[in-house]
Amino acid sequence: MDKISVLIQQSQKLFHTSDLKVLWNVSKQSTLYQTIYRLINKKILFRIQKGLYSIVPLNQLDPVEIGFRAINRFNYLSTESVLSKNGIINQSPVKITFISDISANITINDNIFLFRQLKPQCLHNTFGIIQNDKGVFMATPERAVADMLYFQPNYHFDAQNLINWDQVKKIQKELNYL
Repeated sequence: MDKISVLIQQSQKLFHTSDLKVLWNVSKQSTLYQTIYRLINKKILFRIQKGLYSIVPLNQLDPVEIGFRAINRFNYLSTESVLSKNGIINQSPVKITFISDISANITINDNIFLFRQLKPQCLHNTFGIIQNDKGVFMATPERAVADMLYFQPNYHFDAQNLINWDQVKKIQKELNYL
C-alpha cells in the first residue's frame, strides 16, 4: 500500500494518529509512529501538534479547520466567530471559538482556539448546525446567538436587526436553553 497516495486521495488535509492508523491499516503502534516519523523527515507530513498531522505546511491551512480538528472529538464553530463573520457583532474575536464537551484554550501557530463546554444532550443536537465543504461543523447565525445567550445571558449584539429572533427562540426551546 502506498501510504502517501492514500493520504493524497483524502478530501481532508489534517489527520490524527488514529486516522492514519485506520487509513494505512496499521496494527502495530511502533510501525505507525516509525512511518509518521519518516514522512515528517521527508517533509511529506507536517506535525501540527502532538497526534495531529497535515499533508500541507501549517501556513497553508485554514485556521478554522485546524481548530476544528485540534481536539479529536465532536465540536462546532460558534459564538463570537460565527457572530462576527455574519456581522452580528462588530469586533473581530481574538480567539476562534468552538463548542465541545470540554473546555479548553489551545494555541497553534499564533491562532488561539477557545472551546466552550456544553452538556452532551445540547452539543449533539444538530439543530442549527451545518457542515462546510471541508467537513467543519458550524453554527448558523441563530444557533450562534442561542449558544452565546446560553453562556452569557446578557451578551450585547451590535446588529440585532440581522438576527432572526423567532428562529433563535425555536433553537433555544429545542435545546432546552430556556
